[in-house]
Amino acid sequence: MSKFKPGGQKEDPEVSTASLPDIIFMLLFFFMVVTVMRESELKIRVSTPQATELTKLQEKSLVNYIHIGRPTKNYQEQYGTSPKIQLGDKISDIEDIPLFLENHKTSVPEKLQFKITTSLKVDSDVTMGIVTDVKEKLRKSGQLKVNYSAKKRTEDL
Repeated sequence: MSKFKPGGQKEDPEVSTASLPDIIFMLLFFFMVVTVMRESELKIRVSTPQATELTKLQEKSLVNYIHIGRPTKNYQEQYGTSPKIQLGDKISDIEDIPLFLENHKTSVPEKLQFKITTSLKVDSDVTMGIVTDVKEKLRKSGQLKVNYSAKKRTEDL
């Protein structure tokens, strides 16, 4: 009647591995959801200036990034060494800015379009001439919210 073994020793039960695939798939889905892929590859060198009064942008999906700087060594043969503008993944002209802004605007819900900000990531060695031209094109395109990217100054000068 009894299932006890003589001698009082019980065997340890095997560890059930039936739930192991479920755990692995939960981890896989978790990392797929929280991982953010890089939006664009930088083809220009941007060393942003330092500043003391900084504010962080809250909604990154509502930000257009315009990079201004000199091409990296990999792209200097193709684009030269003068300052260039990068919109998304490609180096562009100032004339391409309105189309770039409109493409981003269509990807944002209509009720949030008034919150779109353009962030200028400008190399500290670039002259203000190209930056002024970009700002003028932004103004003509109706994009009036402009932000300048900078690094936090580590020491007081």
